[in-house]
Amino acid sequence: MSQEAVSWLEVSDVGELSELPNIGKVVEEQLNAVRIETFAELKELGSKEAWLRIKAIDDSACIHRLYALEGAIRGIRKGDLPADKKAELKAFYNAHK
Repeated sequence: MSQEAVSWLEVSDVGELSELPNIGKVVEEQLNAVRIETFAELKELGSKEAWLRIKAIDDSACIHRLYALEGAIRGIRKGDLPADKKAELKAFYNAHK
């Protein structure tokens, strides 16, 4: 995880999850529905656990949502995730879809 991205997010005043990269209103509502309401909670749980919780309430949760959650935690666009992290997340997704 990039320390620069984490530091920026920790010091910024992120009030709503939808202000994070990759997180729109729908995903924010899903996160809230599974009791993830702050960046700190999302970061603590991690993208995989957050995705599993969303998957439990929305069976259509796809790999792009998992990438989006990881990107949000890192403070980057999901397309900018490192290849090794994408491969790790893809293996996780395939094991849980």
